[in-house]
Amino acid sequence: MMPPVVLSLSSVAIISPRPRRHRHHSSATPSLPSHSRSLHHHRFLRLIPLLASRSDRRRIVGGPVMGLFTVTKQATTPFDGQKPGTSGLRKKVTVFQQPHYLQNFVQSTFNALPADQVKGATIVVSGDGRYFSKDAVQIITKMAAANGVRRVWVGLDSLMSTPAVSAVIRERIGADGSKATGAFILTASHNPGGPTEDFGIKYNMGNGGPAPESVTDKIFSNTTTISEYLIAEDLPDVDISVAGVTSFSGPEGPFDVDVFDSSVDYIKLMKSIFDFEAIKKLLTSPNFTFCYDALHGVAGAYAKRIFVEELGADESSLLNCVPKEDFGGGHPDPNLTYAKELVERMGLGKSSSNVEPPEFGAAADGDADRNMILGKRFFVTPSDSVAIIAANAVQSIPYFASGLKGVARSMPTSAALDVVAKNLNLKFFEVPTGWKFFGNLMDAGMCSICGEESFGTGSDHIREKDGIWAVLAWLSILAFKNKDNLGGGKLVTVEDIVRQHWATYGRHYYTRYDYENVDSGAAKELMGNLVSMQSSLSDVNKLIKEIRSDVSEVVAADEFEYKDPVDGSVSKHQGIRYLFGDGSRLVFRLSGTGSVGATIRVYIEQYEKDSSKTGRDSQDALAPLVDVALKLSKMQEYTGRSAPTVIT
Repeated sequence: MMPPVVLSLSSVAIISPRPRRHRHHSSATPSLPSHSRSLHHHRFLRLIPLLASRSDRRRIVGGPVMGLFTVTKQATTPFDGQKPGTSGLRKKVTVFQQPHYLQNFVQSTFNALPADQVKGATIVVSGDGRYFSKDAVQIITKMAAANGVRRVWVGLDSLMSTPAVSAVIRERIGADGSKATGAFILTASHNPGGPTEDFGIKYNMGNGGPAPESVTDKIFSNTTTISEYLIAEDLPDVDISVAGVTSFSGPEGPFDVDVFDSSVDYIKLMKSIFDFEAIKKLLTSPNFTFCYDALHGVAGAYAKRIFVEELGADESSLLNCVPKEDFGGGHPDPNLTYAKELVERMGLGKSSSNVEPPEFGAAADGDADRNMILGKRFFVTPSDSVAIIAANAVQSIPYFASGLKGVARSMPTSAALDVVAKNLNLKFFEVPTGWKFFGNLMDAGMCSICGEESFGTGSDHIREKDGIWAVLAWLSILAFKNKDNLGGGKLVTVEDIVRQHWATYGRHYYTRYDYENVDSGAAKELMGNLVSMQSSLSDVNKLIKEIRSDVSEVVAADEFEYKDPVDGSVSKHQGIRYLFGDGSRLVFRLSGTGSVGATIRVYIEQYEKDSSKTGRDSQDALAPLVDVALKLSKMQEYTGRSAPTVIT
């Protein structure tokens, strides 16, 4: 490796014995410094060079003293496989801990951005608090300083949910009038955390949403040719456990790091969307019981503030709401498999209990952008959840009182939302998996509510899915339906709302089979075979009839391709579809969210509009199609798996 090249503002490196920082003192808005504080109110940090001894330290006399840092050009070579998936780059922690690995990706991102989004800009650096996050924050901060960024905003203890990051980019105004132009979000979402588990990083743009493919493609291209990165190695680590601003100076001028409590901005946004008083009446009613499980993810940093302090829920209703670097050794994925404690408490577990379950339960994933909604002994599918929110939003949620601009879903998500859109005469869009596709529609004013089957739901208040938003949306619907029942009448339950929805719009029986960590080569062969079979639907239908004679014929099959109605961009190879004459669907997709091997996802759906037939057990109703899906794809033959890792 070539020795680093050092660019210095001055031949004199100025240091003080101890770095000091300015703290925020405003109790009303602890996340923001007071607008009245001028530059001389900051206690500026003064830098200690890595090799300087106490006797070598010298002090500049005259004027405020800032910590001066130098910029190093560090030689490097590319790493294979730094291609961002649908939600950024995810690998094992040990991969990210390799010398230069994280730095290469960060520099490649800076190099992919327009100059005005780097030089003199404000960026957010935070995430779900998983293992290696605190180290990554310091590395990225030093690289931001070296690349000419003017200021970095960091959540306390590096904690900031993905939806809160989006909100901060869109809503927060610094004391000096600054606004963020983007963010490095440190998360692997619903993947496990810990020294041997997963880490991830993605970049969000100035609209608060994930970088579009045009940017992520450029990032990836840069990672294949990178030869050096810029870093301020002598910039001291910033204490991110205390709110405040630390200030430095370097070759590009001043550089600040602002550590703040992001829950303040996020709660303010939620209060502008929902009727908190109506929800509070519901949560404090003796008739209503509630349970929220953060799975030791970053949602825990917001749960007590919102559900207990703002909405009056009992603190005992919160489960696993202390954020942990390893998520308490669990898998922070809000589904029936991994949210075991919540599932048991809601009466959906295998063990029997004499304790009456709560009326409403919900869970979040690691970075709090996903959600699972449960009623008493009742599971709400994510596909039904977004459809029900859309059907009830105008009357239940003040933010939508003037109507919905349109609705959208990801292609693998069930068509439940389509039926609502048709009945309510709403614009409807079907997009590839990946929240960035919804962002374009929202920025163009074409979509208000959207969702995906992988437990993601959201609206145009930000440009990410938002788990706590979805919980508040459901509580708003329950509050509206029960506004006359809280004094002692019979409650309208989660199950009541879902069954009434099925009676009105029909039911989309739906399940997803996940085969995780499959050999990548085998997964690609399986998908390739499914594509080649589409050339002869007559042969496909003959094979299906041999498997199950009670399944409808395939009338169309393709690889989903999406042309963005806003910018005209085309996304190809977004999933393999087999569409049946009775409205059933089989969809096969390789997931881009794993860190090792491949994840094959199989989506199985059947529509039933006869209200007398909407009460069947989902697995029973879908059994014929499941049989067809597994045998048509030769799942066991290609993967060696006799059963999926997760069934949703």
